[in-house]
Formats: sequence, C-alpha cells, structure tokens
Amino acid sequence: MSSSDPLKRIADILDQIARIESHLAGLDLESFRKNALAQDAVERCLERICEAARKIGEDLDERYPEIDFPNLRRFGSILRHDYGDVDVEIIWQVTVDRLPRLKEACRTELGR
Repeated sequence: MSSSDPLKRIADILDQIARIESHLAGLDLESFRKNALAQDAVERCLERICEAARKIGEDLDERYPEIDFPNLRRFGSILRHDYGDVDVEIIWQVTVDRLPRLKEACRTELGR
C-alpha cells in the first residue's frame, strides 16, 4: 500500500487511537489536566489523526456523517496553528466522545 492509500490512512488513524488509549489509561479528566506529558502526546496523536483524515479526503464524509470528517480535518488545523487556544477539556471531550465512533467507523472500513 502506498502512503496515499486511503486504507493505509485509516489504519494509521486506528494506530493513533490505540496510542491515545494507551496515553490515557488510568487517567480521568482531572489527572489528565495535571499531566502535561499526556496532554502533549494526545494532542500529537490527534494531529496525526486529523492529517490522515485530510489525506483521505471526502471519501468517508457521506458514509459516516456522525463522525463529521470535515470538522475533524479543520480540528487538525486548529491543533497545528492555533495551539494556544486549545483547551484541555476540549481535547478530553474529543477523546472520550468522538474517538470511539471514529474507531468503529475505521474498523468497519477495514473490515475488522
């Protein structure tokens, strides 16, 4: 698979989600708020997820409207360029509320 292959990008998203799950293991919002290393690691993984979604393009937008891929792609730009405005609670909410749905959609795409 080439790096431009959408299935490779979807696999990359799943890998990054697994990393985030590992970084957050045993943490709640309050302990995440106090853990700068975990925050930085999760933000970097989210950047990679958003970049993979950007490279996939609009292929999954209609199949998975609940994921809101256009907003996911925009979120990556915020993480990269407006990082000073990123709130820890928003990062936490994204990981808790949105990543499980994204994970399921990616697994469906890969037939897992």
